[in-house]
Amino acid sequence: MALHKFLQPTSLLSQIVRSYGKHNKKYLYKEGKKYGKIIYYPMTPDHEDPPFEPAKLFRVQRIKPVKGNPYWEKRILKDLGLDGKQSDFTVVKNIPDVNALLWKVKHLIKVTPVTFPYGEPTANDVKHTILKENGECIVTKEIGPVEQRLEATEAFETDPKRLDTELLKRDSRKKWLNPW
Repeated sequence: MALHKFLQPTSLLSQIVRSYGKHNKKYLYKEGKKYGKIIYYPMTPDHEDPPFEPAKLFRVQRIKPVKGNPYWEKRILKDLGLDGKQSDFTVVKNIPDVNALLWKVKHLIKVTPVTFPYGEPTANDVKHTILKENGECIVTKEIGPVEQRLEATEAFETDPKRLDTELLKRDSRKKWLNPW
């Protein structure tokens, strides 16, 4: 009798049936912009993407262990130089060959684009360049001697009230021998 209660309305069964046919995007989305082989459908017809300059370099760090992965993924990580410690990173060029390798091991790595907020380093700046974890490449210039610093150093060296090592030893010995 309980089964009889569920089967009474036939109109419900006719509403549940769906059509699983494939929709035709060509007619569903009419105003798509084609970029090579990709068709892009913007939210509004007058939408313009801002100009974008791709990064020249990527900072790549392994975030998952190598153990348990297939030999081809281990080989790719070794070719990239990421087969050492997990905290090690490498810098690679943004070229199609390297991007294809990165795509194959994307589940094992973290890719960060390298940016140069203070300009790109030259051959002379290599010793003064720092690459942060967020991908910023900071170039710190070498600071030469400044006249004010040289004068301050000379004044400090010739100051009679300066606390040097000998003076501190004598003073602490006197206080030790006569604390009152």
